[in-house]
Amino acid sequence: MADLEAAVRHLESSERGTASPGEREAANWIAQQLGALGADAHTESEQVHGGYWVPVGVPAAAAACLALAALRGGALARLAALAGGAAAGASIVDDISGGSQAARRALPKRESRNVVAVAGDPDAERTLVLVAHHDAGHGGAVFDHTLADTIEERWPGFIGQFKTYPPIMWPTIAGPLFTALGGLTGSRKLLAAGAAFGLGTAAAMADIARAPVSPGASDNLSAVAVLLGVADALQAEPIEGLRVLLVSTGSEESFMEGMRRFMQRWGPDLPKERTTVVCLETLGCPRLALIEGEGMAWMTDYPQHTRDLVADVADAAGIELVRGLRTRAATDGLIALRAGYDSALLASVDQRNIPSHWHCACDVADNVDFDTVRHATDLCVALARRLSRQLERV
Repeated sequence: MADLEAAVRHLESSERGTASPGEREAANWIAQQLGALGADAHTESEQVHGGYWVPVGVPAAAAACLALAALRGGALARLAALAGGAAAGASIVDDISGGSQAARRALPKRESRNVVAVAGDPDAERTLVLVAHHDAGHGGAVFDHTLADTIEERWPGFIGQFKTYPPIMWPTIAGPLFTALGGLTGSRKLLAAGAAFGLGTAAAMADIARAPVSPGASDNLSAVAVLLGVADALQAEPIEGLRVLLVSTGSEESFMEGMRRFMQRWGPDLPKERTTVVCLETLGCPRLALIEGEGMAWMTDYPQHTRDLVADVADAAGIELVRGLRTRAATDGLIALRAGYDSALLASVDQRNIPSHWHCACDVADNVDFDTVRHATDLCVALARRLSRQLERV
């Protein structure tokens, strides 16, 4: 565990914004460490846009402008608001939901790097993919923890009674939706709401773009540490019959662009009927959690049998898991989930059932619960050994 903590402290010292030089340097360092632990590791260069403030903020702002024009114009302006609002809303939904992100094809690209390491039995037909990410997200006012901290201080346990927090990205869709509805009905109230929500979304996205990059110790160097721990365990006690891919993506914070590129590149070598994907996300909070479902636009549950498998392995290993939680954020696991893979999401939460220090300057190693990192590592190793033993019996 001392080595894993040292790895987190080493990586948090450099800024690792999505598709930045620091992110690429981190990828190279992680690949070197995995290679030293016996895995066949390398980096893969990918072209990504590297942010979400433009794909979300620009359509929202455009729809707001159409709403303002419709408030002053006639039938033609309302028709433009209807068509433009609908197109903007569809583009935002596509971008945040794990869709094709079609609008990004016209946007500038930068280099990002994924890390892929092969451990276990490299020739096995069955594969377990463990996915972390090494880029770090920007802060911003929308990530401010003051309100949640104040509520917890005044009414302890109130937030913790909820299993799913509010859909934080729905307001980004609301602006274009209200604009389109206002254009359809001629309602000035709907058009005004479309302008207000659209301009608010644009302002929030601009604030995120200008905000500093978080150190990202829990989100998500804690999961990178788990990959290193799994590689170490499988080197010390190898398994047969199961290939284990240890993947750390870049560009997760730009709505999973790195994971999309990994699946595009590796998908032909990962048959759905012989592949299990477990996403490791923000593992530095005190309570390890198996997340039931996720989605920013709509909620999608992970396959029941995969959740049951991970929970059973945890129970056999004496590892306590928080159950019943669903997240309105989106992780790399969503890409595998929407692609139809047996998949699961392992995360961690505090007593409020939310991740601590999320996207803020306080997400440092001093605030990471490394006992949770150890439990997550033990669980991933136990899962790999369980799958290996099942294949041996077959």
